[in-house]
Amino acid sequence: MLARSMHIPNILRMDDAELHVCCDLSDSSLAECERIAPGVALSKDFESVIRDPNVDVIVLATSETFRVPIIECAAKFRKPVYCEKPLARNLVEALRIQKVVEESGIPFCVGHNRRCSPAMIEGQRLFTTHMRAPAPCDWRFSRDASLQARFSEESRAAGLSIRINDDWWSWKSVHLEGENSEIGLLVIENTHFADIACWFLQAKPIEVTTVFTGLLLHQVSIKFEGGHLASIYSCANGSFGYPKELYEAMGQGGVVVVDHMLEVRTSGIAGAPAIQVFPMLGDKHPDDGTSGGLHGWLEKKRAACGESAAARDPMLQFTAEPDKGHARMLNEFLKEVRGERCPVSPVGDAVMAMRICLASVLSKREKRTVQITEIQ
Repeated sequence: MLARSMHIPNILRMDDAELHVCCDLSDSSLAECERIAPGVALSKDFESVIRDPNVDVIVLATSETFRVPIIECAAKFRKPVYCEKPLARNLVEALRIQKVVEESGIPFCVGHNRRCSPAMIEGQRLFTTHMRAPAPCDWRFSRDASLQARFSEESRAAGLSIRINDDWWSWKSVHLEGENSEIGLLVIENTHFADIACWFLQAKPIEVTTVFTGLLLHQVSIKFEGGHLASIYSCANGSFGYPKELYEAMGQGGVVVVDHMLEVRTSGIAGAPAIQVFPMLGDKHPDDGTSGGLHGWLEKKRAACGESAAARDPMLQFTAEPDKGHARMLNEFLKEVRGERCPVSPVGDAVMAMRICLASVLSKREKRTVQITEIQ
């Protein structure tokens, strides 16, 4: 689904890349690929596709249940791979993939696409700059100067809150098969947010605690070296009529907020812009919400939901989506392949995100805090 809805259209829009072949075992999936990209070559044999000298890069969007053989074949033929998340279905396979990738040296990118969202990039830049060289505003309140010395060490730690609003009616039955019938989206979806917590805070996680109610509500708390804390709160009985993701980072007297990847707001950081607004994708309501940003999106969303209800077509509610970085990540990966930049989303980072997710599962099952070193 992600290949057909995101990757194929994004590749077709690229100036410096060409969609050469689509490979799948499903006839209906291949027919849909051909509809989206008329004239594209089709195949059911991934080995022959990878061997093809006209193929320079593999975009791997299969289920995580079948990735290892494809990646091993790509490494054998020295072909770079963009791999969708989660990296694998278990840690054994993830570590096997990491070994293959690192030993072969092929460029490899895991689709934690929020790393390439323009709003997330700006938010992380602002917060990292502030934490490294704090620039608190002159108006910061200070009642008792003696507290500065008392909290000097603790004040260097940052806090990151990640809130996810989802609607469980949007899930597919495949999301709840096997182990997922017990743990829900703790691994297959939370890998995004575990990765972004590590990337945003630029710190190594050391322990994880999970509080869980059924499949719809969970809170994962992560403690990092340096005392940093991140909290991932996921509520899957919410509504698509409200923004999905809110990131709030606090530290050294400053705050950076990334709201639905449409706005970046700051407070308490000297010289930082109070608010920055980012473009929306697929805006079907350009005459509504012309102010842009979060308030503009809410106006557009209300208009779309009204049309959806009137037509009794739930798909009409989707309009003006935030830029989550899918297209930019593919473009940045091509730069990595050409040697023009450092790795975008390296395999080692994806393995760490998986360890966090698996630690959260163990914490849920055993009702205790789990050390990352336990996940072997």
